[in-house]
Amino acid sequence: MIRQPAESAGPEQSSDAAPAGAASRPIFLVGMMGSGKSTVGRKLAARLGRRFLDADKVIEERCGVPIATIFELEGEEGFRRREAALLDELSQLPSIVLATGGGAVMREENRRVLAGRGLVVFLHAALPDLWQRLRRDRARPLLRTENPRERLATLLALREPLYREIAAITVVSARQPVDDLVADIIGRLPDELRAG
Repeated sequence: MIRQPAESAGPEQSSDAAPAGAASRPIFLVGMMGSGKSTVGRKLAARLGRRFLDADKVIEERCGVPIATIFELEGEEGFRRREAALLDELSQLPSIVLATGGGAVMREENRRVLAGRGLVVFLHAALPDLWQRLRRDRARPLLRTENPRERLATLLALREPLYREIAAITVVSARQPVDDLVADIIGRLPDELRAG
């Protein structure tokens, strides 16, 4: 049985509200699974003196089971409902770096929330790099198919235009050191977001 998340004591704002103050605007990382959102996000938050959150990890902690189990019991649609509610909540927190799930952009409401409430950074990774990182990963429910590489290519084709649609900054996540990627992102941030 999956635990139902407890009611949040989060900020009481309308669904289109944004955190007050430009310097405290959240930074949202979007991109495919395997693009490095969690690794980059953790280091970016540390460099900026911000709190780091990983949306997928928060869902797992609140539900008490891995995401793969949520997919098994509730299907992708059930997981996406949970994800949308969580993004609505977390996106209202000031001064965070949030790594979103790779499929979060598939819902228009999520794209609107992310683009409207913070600065979106798209970590763009090409299919060969994604496959190199994910080919041995058995934990991703969407890659549990007979041809996971083909599935990855299909997901990338569907999602990439949506990442680009909401991104204020796009960086290439290839095989460079994580510190270089973080420095690249920081160099492109508006001045007020760099003052961490």
